[in-house]
Amino acid sequence: MSSWLGGLGSGLGQSLGHVGGSLASLTGQISNFTKDMLMEGTEEVEAELPDSRTKEIEAIHAILRSENERLKKLCTDLEEKHEASEIQIKQQSTSYRNQLQQKEVEISHLKARQIALQDQLLKLQSATHSVPSGAGGVPATTASSSFAYGISHHPSTFHDDDMDFGDIISSQQEINRLSSEVSRLESEVGHWRHIAQISKAQGTHNSEQSEICKLQNIIKELKQNRSQEIDDHQHEMSVLQNAHQQKLTEISRRHREELSDYEERIEELENLLQQGGSGVVETDISKIYEMQKTIQVLQTEKVESTKKMEELEDKIKDINKKLSSAENDRDTLRREQEQLNVEKRQIMEECENLKLECSKLQPSAVKQSDTVTEKERILAQSASVEAVFRLQQALSDAENEIMRLSSLNQDNSLAEDNLKLKMHIEVLEKEKSLLSQEKEELQMSLLKLNNEYEVIKSTATRDISLDSELHDLRLNLEAKEQELNQSISEKETLIAEIEELDRQNQEATKHMILIKDQLSKQQNEVDNIISKLKQDLNDEKNRVHQLEDDKMDITKELDVQKEKLLQSEVALNDLHLTKQKLEDKVENLVDQLNKSQESNVSIQKENLELEERIRQNEEELSRMRNELTQSLNQEDSDNNFKDTLLKEREAEVRNLKQNLSELEQLNENLKKVAFDVKMENEKLVLACEDVRHQLEESLAGNKQLSLEKNTIVETLKMEKGEIEAELCRAKKRLLEEANKYEKTIEELSNARNLNTSPLQLEHEHLIKLNQKKDMEIAELKKNIEQMDTDHKETKDILSSSLEEQRQLAQLIKEKEIFIEKLKERSSKLQEELDKYSQALRKNEILRQTIEEKDRSLGSMKEENNHLQEELERLREQQSRTAPVTDPKTLDSVAELASEVSQLNMIKDHLEEEIKHHQKIIEDQNQSKMQLLQSLQEQKKEMDEFRYQHEQMNATHTQLFLEKDEEIKSLQKTIEQIKTQLHEERQDIQTDNSDIFQETKVQSLNIENGSEKHDLSKAETERLVKGIKERELEIKLLNEKNISLTKQIDQLSKDEVGKLTQIIQQKDLEIQALHARISSTSYTQDVVYLQQQLQAYAMEREKVFAVLNEKTRENSHLKTEYHKMMDIIAAKEAALIKLQDENKKLSTRFESSGQDMFRETIQNLSRIIREKDIEIDALSQKCQTLLAVLQTSSTGNEAGGVNSNQFEELLQERDKLKQQVKKMEEWKQQVMTTVQNMQHESAQLQEELHQLQAQVLVDSDNNSKLQVDYTGLIQSYEQNETKLKNFGQELAQVQHSIGQLCNTKDLLLGKLDIISPQLSSASLLTPQSAESLRASKSDVLSQSSELLQQEVEELRKSLQEKDATIRTLQENNHRLSDSIAATSELERKEHEQTDSEIKQLKEKQDVLQKLLKEKDLLIKAKSDQLLSSNENFTNKVNENELLRQAVTNLKERVLILEMDIGKLKGENEKIVETSKGKETEYQALQETNMKFSMMLREKEFECHSMKEKALAFEQLLKEKEQGKAGELNQLLNAVKSMQEKTVVFQQERDQVMLALKQKQMENTALQNEVQRLRDKEFRSNQELERLRNHLLESEDSYTREALAAEDREAKLRRKVTVLEEKLVSSSNAMENASHQASVQVESLQEQLNVVSKQRDETALQLSVSQEQVKQYALSLANLQMVLEHFQQEEKAMYSAELEKQKQLIAEWKKKAENLEGKVISLQERLDEANAALDSASRLTEQLDIKEEQIEELKKQNELRQEMLDDVQKKLMNLANSSEGKVDKVLMRNLFIGHFHTPKNQRHEVLRLMGSILGVRREEMEQLFHDDQGGVTRWMTGWLGGGSKSVPNTPLRPNQQSVLNSSFSELFVKFLETESHPSIPPPKLSVHDMKPLDSPGRRKRDTNAPESFKDTAESRSGRRTDVNPFLAPRSAAVPLINPAGLGPGGPGHLLLKPISDVLPTFTPLPALPDSSAGVVLKDLLKQ
Repeated sequence: MSSWLGGLGSGLGQSLGHVGGSLASLTGQISNFTKDMLMEGTEEVEAELPDSRTKEIEAIHAILRSENERLKKLCTDLEEKHEASEIQIKQQSTSYRNQLQQKEVEISHLKARQIALQDQLLKLQSATHSVPSGAGGVPATTASSSFAYGISHHPSTFHDDDMDFGDIISSQQEINRLSSEVSRLESEVGHWRHIAQISKAQGTHNSEQSEICKLQNIIKELKQNRSQEIDDHQHEMSVLQNAHQQKLTEISRRHREELSDYEERIEELENLLQQGGSGVVETDISKIYEMQKTIQVLQTEKVESTKKMEELEDKIKDINKKLSSAENDRDTLRREQEQLNVEKRQIMEECENLKLECSKLQPSAVKQSDTVTEKERILAQSASVEAVFRLQQALSDAENEIMRLSSLNQDNSLAEDNLKLKMHIEVLEKEKSLLSQEKEELQMSLLKLNNEYEVIKSTATRDISLDSELHDLRLNLEAKEQELNQSISEKETLIAEIEELDRQNQEATKHMILIKDQLSKQQNEVDNIISKLKQDLNDEKNRVHQLEDDKMDITKELDVQKEKLLQSEVALNDLHLTKQKLEDKVENLVDQLNKSQESNVSIQKENLELEERIRQNEEELSRMRNELTQSLNQEDSDNNFKDTLLKEREAEVRNLKQNLSELEQLNENLKKVAFDVKMENEKLVLACEDVRHQLEESLAGNKQLSLEKNTIVETLKMEKGEIEAELCRAKKRLLEEANKYEKTIEELSNARNLNTSPLQLEHEHLIKLNQKKDMEIAELKKNIEQMDTDHKETKDILSSSLEEQRQLAQLIKEKEIFIEKLKERSSKLQEELDKYSQALRKNEILRQTIEEKDRSLGSMKEENNHLQEELERLREQQSRTAPVTDPKTLDSVAELASEVSQLNMIKDHLEEEIKHHQKIIEDQNQSKMQLLQSLQEQKKEMDEFRYQHEQMNATHTQLFLEKDEEIKSLQKTIEQIKTQLHEERQDIQTDNSDIFQETKVQSLNIENGSEKHDLSKAETERLVKGIKERELEIKLLNEKNISLTKQIDQLSKDEVGKLTQIIQQKDLEIQALHARISSTSYTQDVVYLQQQLQAYAMEREKVFAVLNEKTRENSHLKTEYHKMMDIIAAKEAALIKLQDENKKLSTRFESSGQDMFRETIQNLSRIIREKDIEIDALSQKCQTLLAVLQTSSTGNEAGGVNSNQFEELLQERDKLKQQVKKMEEWKQQVMTTVQNMQHESAQLQEELHQLQAQVLVDSDNNSKLQVDYTGLIQSYEQNETKLKNFGQELAQVQHSIGQLCNTKDLLLGKLDIISPQLSSASLLTPQSAESLRASKSDVLSQSSELLQQEVEELRKSLQEKDATIRTLQENNHRLSDSIAATSELERKEHEQTDSEIKQLKEKQDVLQKLLKEKDLLIKAKSDQLLSSNENFTNKVNENELLRQAVTNLKERVLILEMDIGKLKGENEKIVETSKGKETEYQALQETNMKFSMMLREKEFECHSMKEKALAFEQLLKEKEQGKAGELNQLLNAVKSMQEKTVVFQQERDQVMLALKQKQMENTALQNEVQRLRDKEFRSNQELERLRNHLLESEDSYTREALAAEDREAKLRRKVTVLEEKLVSSSNAMENASHQASVQVESLQEQLNVVSKQRDETALQLSVSQEQVKQYALSLANLQMVLEHFQQEEKAMYSAELEKQKQLIAEWKKKAENLEGKVISLQERLDEANAALDSASRLTEQLDIKEEQIEELKKQNELRQEMLDDVQKKLMNLANSSEGKVDKVLMRNLFIGHFHTPKNQRHEVLRLMGSILGVRREEMEQLFHDDQGGVTRWMTGWLGGGSKSVPNTPLRPNQQSVLNSSFSELFVKFLETESHPSIPPPKLSVHDMKPLDSPGRRKRDTNAPESFKDTAESRSGRRTDVNPFLAPRSAAVPLINPAGLGPGGPGHLLLKPISDVLPTFTPLPALPDSSAGVVLKDLLKQ
C-alpha cells in the first residue's frame, strides 16, 4: 500500500513537473511571439523578403501544436491516474469500514461472553456461600438472558450503518487472512516447542543444534536476499531493454529525417533545374562538376551509413540472442539450485541420524577407555568448531561477493545475472560440501572409537582436502572476476563504437548542411532578383490559405477543449461530492475507533476483575487443600480407607486445577484478542491519514488541471486574435502588390508599343513563359498543401476516434473487473456466513458445556463441605468413645462407599460428555471439508464466468472493428467531398478571372453597341452553362451525402425548420439571380451577379459546415441507435438460423411444430414490415433533403427583380444567419448557465443568509453603541455637575479661609494692644509702683493668667487653621489634576465614539449597497433561470423522444429474445421427439429386416419344395422308365444341394446382420467425424485469426523496411535523373548565356524599380519613426497624467492632514477654555467667601429635592405595577377571547335553523356543532333523542339575518335557491359575509407595510411549497395587491404566518385575526386566494 502510494505520488510529481515545464516554455514562447508581433511593423519595412517571417510563424505554430498535443496527453494520463487513485481510495475506504464494523461485531460477541462468564462467576460465589439446594438452575437462565441481550443488541448497530456488500467481503477477506496468520503462528509455536523438547531430551548436542539453527536462519536470509536481487536485476534488465529500444527508435528517426532532407534537397534541385531551363543564368561548368562530385560523395556516405545501420541492427540481434540465452542459463541455474537445496536437506537429515547414533554409542565408548574419549572429545570439539567456522567464513565470503557484484552490476545486466546466479550456485555447492564434510566427520568419529591413529590420519586428510577446496573456490572466484571485467570492457567498447557512429553521423549531416548552404547561395544569387515578386505573391496566397486552415483547426480544437472543460467541471463536482462522502466516512471511522477503544478499556477492566476472582478461587482451593492435608495427616494412622479417599480428592483437585487452567487460557486468549484489536485500530488510523493525504493530492491535481486548461484556452484565444490581425495585414499587402504588378504591366505594354525589335519580342516571350511556369508551380504547390491539410485533418479525426475507442475499451475492462470483484465478494460472503453460523453453533455448545462444568464444580464443592463436616464428626466420635466406634464406623464406611459410587457415576458422565465433544469436533471437521469442496465448485463456476466474459470481450472487439470500418468509410466520403469543394473553388476563381477580363474588354470596346449586346448574351450563356455544371456537381455531392443525410435525420425539429427556412430564402435569392441573368440588363448587374455567386458559394460551404456540426452533435445518439440496430441484426440472424432449423425439422416431422412456425413467421413478417416502414421513412427524409438541396442549387429563371428587393433579401439572410448563430451560442450558454446557476443559487442563498446575519449583528452593535454613547453623555453631565459641586466647595473653603484670616488679624491686633500697655506700666516711677503694688497686685496676676490662657487658645486655633489650609490646598491640587484627567479621558472617549460611529455608518452603507446588488443579481438570475428552464424543458422533450425510440428498440430486442427463447425451447422439444422417433424407426427397421429374412427363408423353402416335387415327378417318370440307380444319385445330389443352400442362407443372414451393424457404426462415426470437423473448423478459424494478427503485425514491421527501401530506390532514381538533367542543363546554360545578357539589362531596369521601392520603404520608415515619436509623446503625456493623479492624491492627503490639524487646534482651544474656567473657578473661590450662607440654604433645598425624588420614585413603582396588572388583564382577555365564537354568526345560524326545511336542519345543527367543537357521535345522539324543527331557516338566514346584506323579497326565479343543497347556500352566505358593506377604515401609512415587504417575502420563502403552488394557481400570479381593494382574506391573513414576527404590521386591523377575533378552524388563508375557495375547503372539513 505504501509503495503504491509512493509510486502514485512520484508519478503525480513527475507529471506535474512536466506540466510546469511545458507551461514555462509556453509562456516564454508566448512572450517571444508578442515581441515579434510588436516588432512586425518595422520588420515588414526593413526586410526585403517576407519568407523569414512566414517561416517563424510556421515554426511557432508547429511548436504550439506539439506542446498542445503533449499537454493533452498529460491531461489524459493525469485523468487516468486520478480515476485509478479514486477507485483504490474507494476500495480501501470500504475495506476499512468493513473491518471496523467486524471488530464491533466481535467486541459485542466478546462482551456477551464476558457478561455470561461474570454471571456464572457470581452464581458460583453465591453457590459457595448459599445453601447447596439452590445452585442448580439459576446460572443457565441468566447466562442465556445476557447472551440474548448481546445478540439482540448487536444487529441493531449493524443495521444502522449503511453497509456496502463489497465492504463486508473485504472485511471477510481480512478475517480469513488474520485467521491463517494465527494458524501459521500456532504451527510455528508447536514446532519450536517440539524442538525445545528434543533439545531437552538430547542435552549434550544443545550447542551444535543452536549453531545449526543459526546457520539455517542465515541461509534463509541469504535466499531472501538472492530473490530480492534477482527481482532487482530483472527490473534493471527491463530498464536497459527500454533504453535500447529508445536508442533504436532514435537512430531510425534520424535515418528517416536524413532521407526526408535528401528528398527535399532533390526537389529543390529539380525546381532549380526547371527554372534554369527556362532562363536561369549559371556561372560556370566547374560548379556543375563540383555538384556532381558532392552528390557522389553524398551517395557514398549514404551507403556507408546504411551499412553501419545494418551492422548496428545485427549487433542488436546478437545482443537479443545473448539475452535469451542468458535467460535460459538462468532458468537452468535455478533448477540446479533447487536440486542442490533438496540434496542439502537430505544431507541434514543424514547428519541428524548420525548424531543420534553417536549419542547412543558414546556411553559405551566411555566405559571402554576414558583416555580415548577425552582425546576424541577434544578432536570432535575442534572438528565441529572448525566446521562451523568454515561455514561462517564461506557465508561471509559469499555475502561479500554478492555485495561486490551488486556494486559492479549496475551497468552490465547480462553479466550481472549470470555471475550472480553462478555465485549463488557456488554458495549452495559450498554448503553442500560442508554438510557432506560434517557427515564424513561424524562417520569418522564412529571409526575413531575403534582406532586413534585412523582418526588422526582422517583429520589430517580432511584439513588438506578443505584447503584444496578453498583454493579451488578462490580460483573460481578469480576466473569469474576476470569474466566480469571482460564483459565490462566489451560494454565500454560497444558504447565507444556507438558514440563514434553518432559522431560520424553528425559530421556527415554537418557536411551535407554545408554543401546545401553553398548550393543555395550559388542559386539564390541568380534566382532571388527574378523570383522575388512572384514568390511573394504565391507565398501570400499560400499563407492566407494556411491561416484559414489553421483558423478552422484552432476553432475545432477550441470546441474540443471546451467540451473537455465541461467534462472536467463535472468530474470536479463529482470529486467534491466524493470528497464530502469520504470525509463523512472518515468521521464515522473515527467515531467507531473511539467506541472500539472504549470497549477495549472496558474489556481489560473486566479481564482484571476476572483474574482477581480466579485468584480468590485459587486461594480458597489452596486453603481447602491445606485443610484436607491436615485432616489426612491426622487420620493416616487410623484408617487405610481414608488414604483411598484422599487419593480420590486429590484427583478431584487436579480436575479443578485443570478447569482453572482452562479459564486462564480463555483469559489469555481474550487479552490477545484485545491486543489485536488495538493493533488493527492503529493500522486503521494510519490508513485514514493516508486516505486524507491522497484526497488532498487529488484535489491539488484537479486544481492544477483546471488552471492549465484555463491558460490553454486563453493562449488559444490570443493566437486567434493574432492570426486574424495577420490576415488583415496580408490582405493589405496583397492589394499593394497587385497595384505594383499593374504598374509593371503598364510599363511593359508601353515598352512593347515603343520598341518592336526582335530582342524585345523574345524578351516578352520569355517573360510570358516564366509567368506561365510560375502559375503552374503555384497551382501545384497549392494542390500539395491542400492535400497535406486534408491528410492532417483525416489523421486527427482518426486519432481522436482511436482514442475514444481506447477509452471505451478501458471503461469496459474496468466495468468487467468490477463485476468479477463483486462476484468474488459475493461468493466469499456466502462462505463466511456459513463459517459464522458454524462458529456460533460451536460457541453455544461450548457455553453449555462450561455451564455444566460450573454446576459440577458447585456440587463438588458442596460434597467437599459435607466430607469435612463428616470428618469433624468422626473426630469427635473418636475422641468421645473410642471403644464404641464399630457400628458408626460401619455406617460412615457405607456412606463413603455410596459417595464413591456417586462420584464414579459423575466421572462416567464426564467421560461420556468428553466423547460427545470429540464427536462434535469430528463433525465440524467434516463440515469444513464439505465447505472446501463447495469452495472448489464455486471456483469452477468463477472460471466458467471468466470464459463467458472473454467471449463477450471478443464480441466487443468485433463490434469495435466494424465501427472502425464504418468510420474509415465516412472519412473517405468526407475526403471526396472536400476534394470536390476545392475543385469548385478553383472553378469559381477561374470563372471570376475570365469575367474580369471580359469586363475589361467591354470597357475598351464601348463604341460598338451591338458587340456589347452580343457579349452580354454570351456571358449570360456562359453563366447558365456554369450554373448547370454546378448543378451536376451538386447532384454528385448529394449522392455522396446520402450517408450524411441519414445522420441528419435525428436532428431536432426546430433546427431542421430553421435550416429549411434559410434554404428557402436562399432559393428565393437564387431565383432572383436567375431572373437577373435572364433579363438582358446592364454589365454592372452581371458583375454584381458574379460577386453574389461567389458569396453564395461561401454561404453554401458555411451551411455544409453547420450541417456537419449538427451531425457531430447527434453522433452520440446515433452510436446508441447503431448499437441497437446491430443487436437487432444479430438477433434477426439468429432468428433466421432458427427458422432454417425449424424448416428442416418441419420437413421431417410436419405434424409437430406447424403452429409454432406460423407464429414465428408472423413475428418475423411484422419485424420486416416495421423495418420496411423505417426504411421508407428514412428514404423519404433523404429525398426531401435532396430536393431541398437541388432546389437551393437550381432556381426559377423568370421575372425581373429590383435591386432594392435583392438588398432586402440579403439583409434578411444576414439577420437569419445572426439568429442561427445566436441560437447556437444560446444553446451552449444555456448548458453552461444551468450548471452555473445550480451552483450559484446555492451560493447566493448562503450569502443571503450570511448577509442577514451580518445585518442583525450590525444592528445589535449599533444599539449597543448608542447605549454606550448615551451612557458616556450621562457620565459627562455627571462630571460637570461634580465639577460645579467642587467649585461650590472651593468657594466655601476660601470663605472659611478668609474668616480665619480675619480672626487671625483681630488676634494679632489684640496682642499688639496688650504689649504697649505692659511697656507703659514698666516705665512708671518706683514710687508709684510701690504705691500701686499693694493696691493692684491681685488684679495684675488675674489679668496675666487670663491673657496667657487666651494666647494659648489662639495658638491652638492658629495651628488648626494652618492644618486645614494645607489640607484644602492639597485637595485643590488633587481636584485640578482630576479635572484635567477627566477632561482628557472624555476627549479620548469622544474621539473613539466618533470613529466607531463613522466605521459603523460606512459598514451600513456597504451592506446596503451589497444588498441592493444581490437583489439585482437575484432578479437577473431568476430571469435567466426561467429562460434556461424553458430551454431545458425543450431539451428534456427532445431527450424523451430519443429515449422513447431507444426504449422501443429495447422492447423490440426483448420481444425478439423472448421469441428466440421460445423457438429454442421448441427446437429442443422437436429434437427430443425426433430422437425418440428415430429410435422407434431403427427398432421398426430391425424388425422389418427380421421379417424380410423370415420371408426370404420361407420363399427359399418354397423353392426347395417345388424342386423336390419336380424331382419326385422325374423320379416317378424314371421309375416308369425303370431307372432306379439314377434316382438314388439324384436324391443324394438333391440332399447335398439342400444342405449347401441351408449353410449359404445362414452365412447370408450373418453377413446381413454384420452389414447392418457396420452401417450403424458408420453413422455414429460419421457423426463423430462431423463433430471433429466442426472443432477443426473452429480451431482453424482461431488459427487463421491468429495468423492474420501475426501477418498484420509482421506487415506493419515489414512495411517500414519496404518503405525505407523504396525511398532509397526513389532517391537513387532521382539522383540519376538529376545527373541527366544536369548534363542537359549544362548544354542549355551555354545556349541561355546569350539570353542572360539580354535579361541582365531588363533586370537592371527592375533593379531601378526596386531601388525606387526601397526609397518608398525608407519614407515609410521615417513615417513609422514619426509614429514612434508620437507614441513616445503619448507615453510622456500618460506619465504627466500619472503625476497629476499623484499630485491630486497628495493634495487630498494634505487636506485631510489640515482637517486633522484643525481638529487638534479645536481640542487645544477647548483645553485652554477649560484652563480659563479653572482659573475663573479659583477667582470665584476668592469671591465666594460671602456665599457660605447661600450654600447652606442650597444644601437644605437639595435635601428637599431628594425627598421629592424619592416620592416620585415610589409613584413610578406604583404606576409600573398598575401597568403590569393592565397587561395581565389584557393577556387574559385575549386568551379568553380566543376560544369564543362570534355572536352575530351564531345568531344568524340559530335564526336560520328555523327557516330551513326539516330535511336539511340536521346539516345546520352539525355545522353549528362543528363550530362549537361538538363531536359527531354526540350530535348523532342528540338527533336520535330530539326530532323536530321550525320551517324557513334558510330564507331568514339569507334574507334578514346578516347585517351586511339587506333583505330583498324573493323573485319567482329565486325560489330554486330554497330547493338547492344546504352546503351551497351556506357557501353563498359566507361569501356575502366575507365582503364587507362598511367602507374600509382609514389607516395611517406608517402603521402599515406594503404586501411586498421583506417580512412577507420571508414568509413566502418559509412557507411550504404546496402553499405557494396553491397561491400561484389561485391568484394567477398577481404580485401587487392593494390591501384595501383586496378581499379580507388577502389583506389580513387569518392566522399569524411564520415570517411575521415582531416586525409585522402594527395596526390592529392589519394584525392576524386569531390574536383578536374568534375564527373557524385554523386554516392557512393565503394572500390572493378568493373567499369562495376557503369556504369550500371549510365545508369539506
